[in-house]
Amino acid sequence: MTELKRTPLNAAHRTLNARMVDFGGWDMPVNYGSQIDEHHAVRGDAGMFDVSHMCVVDFTGPRARAFFEFALANNVGKLQTSGRALYSCLLNESGGVIDDLIVYYFSDDFFRVVVNAGTAEKDIAWFTRLNVEREFGIVITPRRDFAIVAVQGPNARAKVWQAVPAVRTASEALKPFNAARVDATPFGDLTVARTGYTGEDGFEIIVPAINVQALWQALQQQGVRPCGLGARDTLRLEAGMNLYGQDMDETVSPLDAGLAWTVDLATPRAFVGRAALETNGITHAFVGLILRKENGKAAGVLRAHQKVRTAFGEGEITSGTFSPTLQESIAFARVPKGVEPGATVQVVIRDKALDATVVKLPFVRHGKALVS
Repeated sequence: MTELKRTPLNAAHRTLNARMVDFGGWDMPVNYGSQIDEHHAVRGDAGMFDVSHMCVVDFTGPRARAFFEFALANNVGKLQTSGRALYSCLLNESGGVIDDLIVYYFSDDFFRVVVNAGTAEKDIAWFTRLNVEREFGIVITPRRDFAIVAVQGPNARAKVWQAVPAVRTASEALKPFNAARVDATPFGDLTVARTGYTGEDGFEIIVPAINVQALWQALQQQGVRPCGLGARDTLRLEAGMNLYGQDMDETVSPLDAGLAWTVDLATPRAFVGRAALETNGITHAFVGLILRKENGKAAGVLRAHQKVRTAFGEGEITSGTFSPTLQESIAFARVPKGVEPGATVQVVIRDKALDATVVKLPFVRHGKALVS
């Protein structure tokens, strides 16, 4: 049996009696006692997640911008000020999603990317192939000397500033989807990005791995609650944020995964997968579902792979959970085109067809329900 990989915070999680699970080959905390309490901590105050299993990759060279203009479906031409970030899909030639990622622009010869843990090796191999075949001359450097802590919630930024005062000066005016580099803090040189995966405000902090445990403890001292993968999943689902491997993969177009907004087809720029996207177009709708209650009670829980019956044919749930914020069972589903918000569909749960309402995503943002 292959030994699980561990983040630099593994010992800290075990000291906190976290329930650890195998997450894509990594030994990760699913919760520290109550997943529901952790979820509510992020919605109402501040919680933090160890996301050091994700991989930071640096790209340097005079043709770095041209490289990403070709490699990514979103347009890095939008990145004109240092620290600006962009969410994008990395596509194969057939338009399938190799990964979804965030790319940070710091200068025309230096970009930084954060990729998903389970796809990191595949992503780096793909980037390397494009770099070599197209002779961009980029230097690609995986940075496993870094760890990442995501601090999320309405009070997250204030508590980070209390824990690391130098961050306040660098980031107080920082707009969403921008990053600042903060040098010479007690925790080393940091990259602090106003990004996240919860639908709340906050920071994702890239920190030298040797200093991450001290940063984690400093944040705890300011009342930031450690949170595990369980809460991260319910939060991202409420916020309408896709999970790679469930809501999309190499067989699924971003146009069929609710990610058309991340694909730039307006400019004439050539990028990997563009021809396939333009040929195939949108073939399915990607929607939110809320399971209707029976006699005021939940009739079941929506889960991935349950079948969805619609007036236009059959679809399937890609992600589902019970929403702690809404107190409803919610899901994402890929269904035939023509299914619109407000429609009633049936979800097959244990051989029983139960009614669900189609809604526009997201369900929750900044602590507020966006669906009724």
